[in-house]
Amino acid sequence: MKIGNVKLDNKVFLAPMAGVTDMAFRIICRQMGAGLVFSEMVSSKAMYYKDEKTRELTTIDDRERPVALQIFGSDPEIMGYVVEKYLNERKDIDIIDINMGCPAPKIVKNGDGCAIMKNPDLAAKIMKSVVRSSNKPVTVKFRMGWDDNSKNGVEIAKIAEDSGVSAVTIHARTRDMFYAGNADWSYIKKVKDAVNIPVIGNGDIFRPEDGVRMLKETNCDAISIGRGSMGNPWIFKRILNLLNGREDAPPSKEEIINMAIKHLNMVCDFKGERIGVREMRKQIAWYLKGMKNSNEIKNAINKIDNKEEIERVLLDYLDYIS
Repeated sequence: MKIGNVKLDNKVFLAPMAGVTDMAFRIICRQMGAGLVFSEMVSSKAMYYKDEKTRELTTIDDRERPVALQIFGSDPEIMGYVVEKYLNERKDIDIIDINMGCPAPKIVKNGDGCAIMKNPDLAAKIMKSVVRSSNKPVTVKFRMGWDDNSKNGVEIAKIAEDSGVSAVTIHARTRDMFYAGNADWSYIKKVKDAVNIPVIGNGDIFRPEDGVRMLKETNCDAISIGRGSMGNPWIFKRILNLLNGREDAPPSKEEIINMAIKHLNMVCDFKGERIGVREMRKQIAWYLKGMKNSNEIKNAINKIDNKEEIERVLLDYLDYIS
């Protein structure tokens, strides 16, 4: 499929997740079959003020492309400015994605993320400003609405299409649900039926069969996997296997441990050992989830500051469970 002029290998994508979809994880997910990967969300205001840590968040590796850089903010002029001045010249960024779906209190209290859905006129101004400023395809991610009494995702999708947005992603929850309850996939179908641009479905894809079922039930053009990919980058390849009539192939214990070690080494290479080890503790916990006596290993790793020692603990654990 294509988004704008960007050709994609397939319709199974990695969703943007703050603190999760960094460069190392995006590379791994692409290697595991993801047709498109999204960055962690990046503050347009912080880019405008040339914050160095924010600039580092926008680093892209050729191995992860095609990649969508997700930006957030509620000032149309600043959003357009950073796209025109800082992102258009970047040949390594393929798509600009606008965040209108983040439910985090620290984001919405500033009027950003999902809070924008409460003001469709502002949403339109932001989308038009970014589309007008961008020389790349622009996509938008949003939710069904703010709460059960204000489900306006269909309206936002129509505004996006009218604004020149190339595709939309709909997370089938309201803001007040955060990540609880069940995603309402029927709302994805409502959005799909309302617009002619590609619609990407998101929410509650945890198993390979979930991805196949969402595509079938909603008729969406692509699916985007968030929490279901944490510690589980194989989910992309497994969904593609089912879509292409091949047998599902879950990873072995050895593959899981070796992937955790590969991920650890990549993060440490990119961010340095001190930061890499600290950030990988949660990632390793996700890899080990559900495995025999894994809590003991997680607790041990949480006290280790040395990459080689973590690797040794993981390999010893593999011997133990094999």
